[in-house]
Amino acid sequence: MSKKDQDKAVAAVERAMVAIRRTQTRRSLGRLVPPDGGKPIDPTLFSVLDVVEDRDKPCSVTDVAAALGVDQPRASRLVLRAVGEGLLDRRTDPSDARRTLITLTGSGQEQLDRTHRFRQEVFARVMADWPDADRSEFARLITTFVTSFAQVIPDPD
Repeated sequence: MSKKDQDKAVAAVERAMVAIRRTQTRRSLGRLVPPDGGKPIDPTLFSVLDVVEDRDKPCSVTDVAAALGVDQPRASRLVLRAVGEGLLDRRTDPSDARRTLITLTGSGQEQLDRTHRFRQEVFARVMADWPDADRSEFARLITTFVTSFAQVIPDPD
């Protein structure tokens, strides 16, 4: 592939990533109503729950702040909202009483599972007429892209 073709490919990926970011905004995702008629989770709180789920162990408000790229007071307010809505539990860290750990509640995990299923249904509809090989190849390529991107632009935590 020539340098010019490589540059065109990179430019096409950049444009596609910008388009994905625009269509995946909190507002646009918040407008998606699950087919069961249930209330969609606030996308901001979903992000907090997603961080806690991704950690796969109790985490701190500092962990949430770093993962979301927000300051500690903002992360603390978001965590308090999620605790208030029964989506997260806060408890004292047994190894350091000055520290609070955050975990998902059963309700929080149910909301995450429901939202993941719903989004996957949307993505499945988007790719419904794609050949199976294309869906598989796209999954492989986008996963590779995300992994490589994380190596170039590492997560702050």
